[in-house]
Amino acid sequence: MPVTPVLSSRWSLPESWTLATYERADGYAGLRQALAMGPDDLIKLVKDSGLRGRGGAGFPTGMKWGFIPQGDGKPHYLVINADEGEPGTCKDAPLMMADPHSLIEGVIIASYAVRANNAYIYVRGELIHAARRLRAAVGEAYEAGYLGHDILGSGFSLDLVVHSGAGAYICGEETALLDSLEGRRGQPRLRPPFPATNGLYNSPTVVNNVETIATVPFIVRGGVEWFRSMGTERSPGPKIYSLSGHVTRPGQYECPMGTTLRELLDMAGGIRGGRELKAWTPGGSSTPMLTAEHLDVPLDFDSVMQAGSLLGTAALMIMDDTTEMLPVVRRLTEFYAHESCGKCTPCREGTSWMVKILSRMERGDGDAQDVATLSDACDNIFGRAFCALADGAVSPIQSGIKFFRGEFLPVVPADKPRAAPADTAPTDTDDGAPQSGDALAGAH
Repeated sequence: MPVTPVLSSRWSLPESWTLATYERADGYAGLRQALAMGPDDLIKLVKDSGLRGRGGAGFPTGMKWGFIPQGDGKPHYLVINADEGEPGTCKDAPLMMADPHSLIEGVIIASYAVRANNAYIYVRGELIHAARRLRAAVGEAYEAGYLGHDILGSGFSLDLVVHSGAGAYICGEETALLDSLEGRRGQPRLRPPFPATNGLYNSPTVVNNVETIATVPFIVRGGVEWFRSMGTERSPGPKIYSLSGHVTRPGQYECPMGTTLRELLDMAGGIRGGRELKAWTPGGSSTPMLTAEHLDVPLDFDSVMQAGSLLGTAALMIMDDTTEMLPVVRRLTEFYAHESCGKCTPCREGTSWMVKILSRMERGDGDAQDVATLSDACDNIFGRAFCALADGAVSPIQSGIKFFRGEFLPVVPADKPRAAPADTAPTDTDDGAPQSGDALAGAH
């Protein structure tokens, strides 16, 4: 059921990105309330609200803040992950463009809660206009006394830096982002230790997504009960859902957590041209595809996981019945092969070989063993890499084979013999592919 917009409530206002507009719409009122509270009380408020990270993992935000050790004598840092590079994901960029001060206010409140005096917003390199808007808004906030020394006479000081990356997908992984922010090549770190104790410059660090932090001022102003009045018990609050692909009106739709794809499609005018839904991703290209059978799955973290996928960033890529799945899967696998940082062998080698197999299949030169080979490769890549890029790379392949197996089998003309005898060709029960798909659903 749709709700009155929360995060997107200011997007349509004239010059919504300016401080003057933001303050007229109760901007920085949450900051004043927060500074009147104790940092620990703020952490408890966010914990009680049930806010879960909107960057993909869905980890409880207040719990993450609570991991930061206190009284350790080290500087603390807050880092905002604005490296929005997941195919199909386009929620953070419009938020930063239309309402940058909501993110800045959230950054100040969160920094106060975790006792951080330095914060960074790491913006994807291609988001040039969003970075410009952010830097202009940061300048306005400094001039108004919301950033810098002794903010609003509270005794709390904060410096905020907007840093543009160089457009590497891997830097969306939080430890690779930290390495990049420190001036090194962006590659995932071995964990433990975790960023909460050994993050930026080997100091306690909180890394949160743009949408997560922009939600915080609303929680401070509205309170726990208000926030929990939306969404589900385990996934409360509003959520920005990004609809792209074969939909009549693609765009951002802010709804309560737990809204279904059927409801979102009703708001978006349905599938383009009145066609039928064939496949869709609930959280970007790295989440396993679902089908029309899953139209009524509540789009919250737990329900989508039970359906065999992940909510991720709630980037719904819609594919109608004209879509050929093999080319789709090949293109997505090419993306992950290109964006692999090369640090670990399963990802570096595995993604490249899977692209070669899929390309051969797409040319019509595949053989009867290719599906089994792909399934085996996915099983040997999943869970065996430094970060989740490799897991995301196998998701389109495994879910594609699971739901659209027939489109991956070779089509052999009558005058061309099969590469393998019919009695040795893999079947639904002997090549392991369905079991691989079931295992993926269980693993997630």
